[in-house]
Amino acid sequence: MMRALAVLLLLALPVAAQDNSGLSRLETRDDLRGWEPVGRVDIDGGGFCTGALIAPNLVLTAGHCVVNPGGIPVDAGRITFRAGLADGVAIAESGVARTVVPEGFEALPQGPPEQLALDVALLELATPIPTSVAAPFTVARPGTGDKVSVVSYAEGREEALSWQPVCTVLAQQDGLIAVDCDVTYGSSGAPVLDRSGYRAKIVSIISSGRREEGRTVAFGMELPGVVDMLKARLRAGRVTSEATRTDEATRPGVKRITLGTGNDTGARFVKP
Repeated sequence: MMRALAVLLLLALPVAAQDNSGLSRLETRDDLRGWEPVGRVDIDGGGFCTGALIAPNLVLTAGHCVVNPGGIPVDAGRITFRAGLADGVAIAESGVARTVVPEGFEALPQGPPEQLALDVALLELATPIPTSVAAPFTVARPGTGDKVSVVSYAEGREEALSWQPVCTVLAQQDGLIAVDCDVTYGSSGAPVLDRSGYRAKIVSIISSGRREEGRTVAFGMELPGVVDMLKARLRAGRVTSEATRTDEATRPGVKRITLGTGNDTGARFVKP
């Protein structure tokens, strides 16, 4: 796997900077149409990441968003998912009942590539979000095309989703993927989407990245196998964390919310 990432980097670096389409801020209900399943994963006292619904009760995000360095899991009761959050108002929100990451995952600031491949988490919501409010995405393997799309929150643009309609797959190697999408702190867990079909499908999530020759090279992983494994762990009760608090965030009921600003992103996106 170490050789796989080295090859991936070598494949990615020679590619010239792409003329990508830039970022669009999604702030109205019309802007958010179709992107409602993407939301901000807020950790009480610990920043935020990006996540996306793949079932009414399941949010897909990065593993390092819910496991602290040293392997200590974040209490699920401290996590809230806010779907379609834009300038203080979410389409829906729910607390998190349980989290699960792959066995053997460690939240290292700059972990080896085998950890990157495991940097995936599922959050089981305390209250499912109806599909009539936010229709979940499906998870798929990357296609043969070299164009993808990313929707994320990030440092400096944490109050509304930013959509990059087109960015480029630079390389794929042994289940790892390199893209040149405009992501940074807080983008961890952001869905990388194949939009070639009728509806976008998640083909990877953002795990980490670095600056190379004036642009960002971000890394993710193929998802179907690890997501199926995480669903099986949830069914078997082999969870990483369960909610231990009872408050407004974990009480039943999907609701609209108002949220203040915050600057601590918390996500362990690899620094230059």
